[in-house]
Amino acid sequence: EKLLGEGPLRVCSDCLSEIQWIHPPICSICGAPFISQEIEDHPCGDCLTQPKYFTMARALGIYEGTLQKAIHDWKYKGKTDLTFFFGEWMKEGLNRYWNLLSFDLLIPVPLHPQRLRQRGFNQSLLLVKELNRHSGIPFQKALLLKEKPTPPQVDLKGVEREKALKGVFKVVGEEKLLEGKTILLIDDVYTTGATVNECAKMLLKGGAKRVDVLTLAHTLKKY
Repeated sequence: EKLLGEGPLRVCSDCLSEIQWIHPPICSICGAPFISQEIEDHPCGDCLTQPKYFTMARALGIYEGTLQKAIHDWKYKGKTDLTFFFGEWMKEGLNRYWNLLSFDLLIPVPLHPQRLRQRGFNQSLLLVKELNRHSGIPFQKALLLKEKPTPPQVDLKGVEREKALKGVFKVVGEEKLLEGKTILLIDDVYTTGATVNECAKMLLKGGAKRVDVLTLAHTLKKY
């Protein structure tokens, strides 16, 4: 197998080839990939029935198989060397879907301090720092805080997630930092979208003009 990168920053080409990158057709709002290739981009059923606070969300790959394992190892097994590769991929996604001049700020989805102590890092902030390095778009890591701990979102259904996230996030600091700004919100995985939607809601309430979302992965919806 061929190894790409140098030193510890190496990923085998076979693993990379197994990642299912997201291609059209996708939901024009949340970016969910559609199974059928016979259709054009259009809003998915979820976005039609539950309007989103963010304007547009996009992800790079489908959250399963190799990519799911890589993200899991990165978050829970200390393989932070993967941040380098994830940063490269996020840069490509940013350039593919947006004009870099569109954004005033990058903001990571925050972790509750308790979870941050357990993990030792906020994976979304690692991605933000990589994107900042590649794009020069400034970032704010302390404008959006998570005030209340929540149960693992993977264990909850869509409606339960939304209930669990009510009042969890808070915008702090000077209002002028958000006033009229276009924000790119960064997270690792888009599952139901409840987390990034609640974050977008609070950022808009805090004065932001528009919030878009970029994630490494998106769960596959069965459309």
